[in-house]
Amino acid sequence: MSLAAYCGICCRKIGTFRSATKTDKSWKDIRKIAKVTGSLILGGCVFAAYELLTLKRLLSFDTQVVQQEKLKSYIYLQTASLDPNEYQGITYQVRKELHRAARKILETNAKIFRWPFKDSVSPFDAEEYESALWLLLKRSQSEDRTVRMQAVQDLASNHFWRDYQYRAAAQASDQRTSIGLARCKDVDLRFFLSPPPLPKLKNMRCLEDELRMLLAALPQTDFDQCVRYFTSLALRESSQTIAAQKGGLWCFGGNGLPYCESLSAAPADTVELFCLQALVQHSKIPTHCDKIESHGGLQLLQKLYQLRKDSAKIQRSIIHIIGNMALDERLHSSIFRAGWVSVLAEVMKSQRIMDSSHAVRALANLDREAVHEKYPDGVYLLHPQCRSSQPIKADVLFVHGLLGAAFKTWRQQDIQQSADEKELDAEDDYSECWPKTWLASDCPMLRIISVEYDTHLSDWRTKCPVESYRESIAYRSSELLKKLRAAGIGDRPLIWMSHSMGGLLVKKMLLDASKDPEMDSIVNNTRGIVFYSVPHHGSRLAEYSVNVRFLLFPSVEVKELSKDSPTLKALNDDFLSFAKDKEFPVLSFAETLPTRVGRMLSLHVVPVESADLGIGELIPVEVSHLNICKPKNKDSFLYQHTLKFIQETLTQDLRN
Repeated sequence: MSLAAYCGICCRKIGTFRSATKTDKSWKDIRKIAKVTGSLILGGCVFAAYELLTLKRLLSFDTQVVQQEKLKSYIYLQTASLDPNEYQGITYQVRKELHRAARKILETNAKIFRWPFKDSVSPFDAEEYESALWLLLKRSQSEDRTVRMQAVQDLASNHFWRDYQYRAAAQASDQRTSIGLARCKDVDLRFFLSPPPLPKLKNMRCLEDELRMLLAALPQTDFDQCVRYFTSLALRESSQTIAAQKGGLWCFGGNGLPYCESLSAAPADTVELFCLQALVQHSKIPTHCDKIESHGGLQLLQKLYQLRKDSAKIQRSIIHIIGNMALDERLHSSIFRAGWVSVLAEVMKSQRIMDSSHAVRALANLDREAVHEKYPDGVYLLHPQCRSSQPIKADVLFVHGLLGAAFKTWRQQDIQQSADEKELDAEDDYSECWPKTWLASDCPMLRIISVEYDTHLSDWRTKCPVESYRESIAYRSSELLKKLRAAGIGDRPLIWMSHSMGGLLVKKMLLDASKDPEMDSIVNNTRGIVFYSVPHHGSRLAEYSVNVRFLLFPSVEVKELSKDSPTLKALNDDFLSFAKDKEFPVLSFAETLPTRVGRMLSLHVVPVESADLGIGELIPVEVSHLNICKPKNKDSFLYQHTLKFIQETLTQDLRN
């Protein structure tokens, strides 16, 4: 506009010095110039306004992204200099381009000639935005196993990443890296993607129907009788619930009776537990695991797990199934895609030892990168539960007794205290499993394993009515030996720890292993045995089986514990000569206090003379049968003497 004004002023000046004729002609020319100039100026202004609006729209962005970029704290590897002066000048640029070219040549040659290419090449050519997180993620997928494992360990040990970096890493991590991170100590759970979203259910009955359909789709013939029993039991309970819900014969009159459903329908969680109990049995059979996966069982279990967070028993049963399925490496990718790695990583941090141990077992079976052994059903890894650089020099195996369990048998002794005393001792660490806490801290170079198997005092209490043949010591020995060999028992020096009937099982397993060439390594690597009140010559418990109310119809285990049992006598004679020949170090503890059995009866379950094997050291302890394997604290005589025996027996192996 200023240009137009200037042209007008010039025209006026010209008009005062020229004639009228020339003025008209000149004015016409000036008007033409003004029209052209004005058009150009107006068009330029419109074009400039359009370009500004377009540029503004293209450059618009979320201010939160800018804030996140400002908060970034890049972490560089020490091999790259942090001095900004070195990143200036043509010399640096030339060196950088040459390095990139050389690296390209090395990578090409490695691909052509199939040479190993180390990914630990100096990151001199890395851009400034390439932080250590991305370099470690890249190394975690290296072809070199050592580089991969170290990268995963470095990822888990660093806690300086931002939230968006964790989320990006979770998306970039492959299956092997995610499983490795899940087994690292104190790993941040943001490294894992949440389980994929699943369709919402209209009601819980739909979930029961899906569980019933999954069980019905699994093979129902040509397998173990107990599996068939549990499956039929679950389907029967589910069918009764459906019939009660819809009305019909189960209600004896249809929906007209208001109390009909309450009499016939089982609670939802009860039906689900029946179904899960059956699935646990099916998951012990490899071919059935394939069927569970192909029929969407992993997604269904994930759905049930997320909906039943109020039931620890249901969630524990589900993790139990996943641990069994993880024994098959072909199913690992399906388990990973179903989102179970993030769930297992979270459960592994649980304070409940039963829950965390099931998750530890499942992750150990998934981690084929660092774990060579497999942990079958009933075999639990107590230490080391995470990936560790600590070398493992020997194994310690714990075997519980009658009515025992893999964890509760080996807990710290429960002391009767008043409320005030409990508050004072609240700060003291109570051990729910002293092998996992005390022994692992005192002997970190040991692998500690605990086994679990079902036992019953009476056939009334058995879970499966057709499993009586399984209750014999001979059958249990055969089954446990296979599982222990799969877990790598026999590859390292070994010490057996047993309580009550578990000691008889240990003796039978050693005798059976000595006769099997494939199991002979278990015998050759046995360094010692600890017996906690083991009834080598029988137990008084069987004598009271008629008098005690819940010991009517005693189980096979109880019958084998009687003093006149020929099986028990033959086992003891054979093992005694076998142990003397092998010169096994033996440590035996004997109870001296009676144990309350029921409300009306107290008895010495295993007298001192029955706990005496005839070889090794025998130590009477003033405790009951239940507490003979439960030390009062870490400084107690019971634990310290056990620890001394383990350390002295394995002295040479631990040094090597």
